[in-house]
Formats: sequence, structure tokens, C-alpha cells
Amino acid sequence: MVAESDEATGPQTVAAGQLRAFVERIERVQEDIAALSDDKKEIFAEAKSMGFDTKALRSIVKMRKQDPAERQEAEAMIDLYKAALGME
Repeated sequence: MVAESDEATGPQTVAAGQLRAFVERIERVQEDIAALSDDKKEIFAEAKSMGFDTKALRSIVKMRKQDPAERQEAEAMIDLYKAALGME
């Protein structure tokens, strides 16, 4: 997004044009992220209105991101700690 006038005035202005382009791209991505965040909130609100536990849903989403081996290791550690604390 370097304007013709930027190119004519020298390398500092060209760099400024490139910088402006990066900033504008970052701003667009931030807007997209905000919109997606709003969409996610709406999905959780819809799930809650249908009787689903949103805390449990968030845990499930987090667990599905993990590698199966990592998840099993974490679950085993939690079970160990619960047993040590007499929670099972």
C-alpha cells in the first residue's frame, strides 16, 4: 500500500508506507478477532440458554486442543492429586 508520492520522496517515506500497511493489516486482524470473540460469546450464550454448562463446554474445548497423550498425562496427575487429598 505504498502511495506513488511515497515512492518519489525517498526510502524513509517508502518505509513509512510499509509501516502504515502493516499497522492497517494488524488493525483489520484485531477487528476480525473482536468480531469472532463476539460470535463465540453468542455461541456460549445460546448453549447456556439451551441448558448446557458453559464452564464444562470451555473445559471440553480446551481438552480437545490438547494432544491426546498430554491430556491423558494431565488427567492422571489430577487423579493422583485428588486421591492424595482424599477427594475420590
